[in-house]
Amino acid sequence: MRRIILSIFLAVLAPAAHADYSRLYFDHTPTTSTQSGNTEIAFRIFNRGADNPKLLLIMGLGGAGVAWGDAFIQGLEFEGFEIIVIDNRDTGSSTMFTDWGKPTLWWQLLKYELGLSVDAPYNLNDMAADSIAVLDAAGYDQVHVMGVSMGGMIAQVLAAQYPERVASLTSIMSTTFAPHLPPPTSAAEGNLRSLAEGDAEASREEAMRNRGFYPESMERHLMAVFSSGDRTKEVQTIAKPTLVIHGSEDPLIPPEHGVHTAEQIKGAEFVLVEGMGHNLPERFHPQIIGLMSEHINNVHSP
Repeated sequence: MRRIILSIFLAVLAPAAHADYSRLYFDHTPTTSTQSGNTEIAFRIFNRGADNPKLLLIMGLGGAGVAWGDAFIQGLEFEGFEIIVIDNRDTGSSTMFTDWGKPTLWWQLLKYELGLSVDAPYNLNDMAADSIAVLDAAGYDQVHVMGVSMGGMIAQVLAAQYPERVASLTSIMSTTFAPHLPPPTSAAEGNLRSLAEGDAEASREEAMRNRGFYPESMERHLMAVFSSGDRTKEVQTIAKPTLVIHGSEDPLIPPEHGVHTAEQIKGAEFVLVEGMGHNLPERFHPQIIGLMSEHINNVHSP
């Protein structure tokens, strides 16, 4: 389990370093915000249209909405979706929890392994409630939901706890966090560890921030995941049409996690994307967007 924490904490460099990334379209799209309890949540809406299917996107660990990048959003627009993109709490223009401080990871890990509660300023349930606050503020009764990695976990919580607000679920490179599932590969751990050492550290952080990831928030997001723990039983209650997508070369959350997620949800479809790791580089966008579009269109077909 210690290896899982280290690898998750470092892995966001992999998508952050890709050259096929632009955020100009994002940066020219205005941000709106709403309150979720005492937390302010920022969001953007793209491609508004009364007849456009509504799609909520939820980013992973440490990621603000801009981490999706222009190409992915514009690809979804081409398919006719109206897209709601949130800044997860503790990222972007949403409320930051800097005053809470950073958790001591080894101590929190030990508590988790002993079956004790970990210290966290929020959990995945709170982050799911943030999405509901955005939907309320923007006037959406029901949306299709897609999340990647930690965002996939939040999307699963939404589908389980707020079924009346979710038309369909797409969970990508994510997990139920069941303890029997395999950890990151040893090679992934070694590669990721080397990226955080020496001269690479400063350029690593700059690349992450430019890509829309917030290093100071990652440990708190990790604690949200660990404080929520194994969600297998909750995932088993999901009754919404579900598509689970996973990369065959994901070294961080191995494909078995995706298989297990799909097995818990009656009627869920599992698709293994050959050659994809724990990221969404542009060369995979047509395949991912095509799978999502087909899935959502099937929900709306008579």
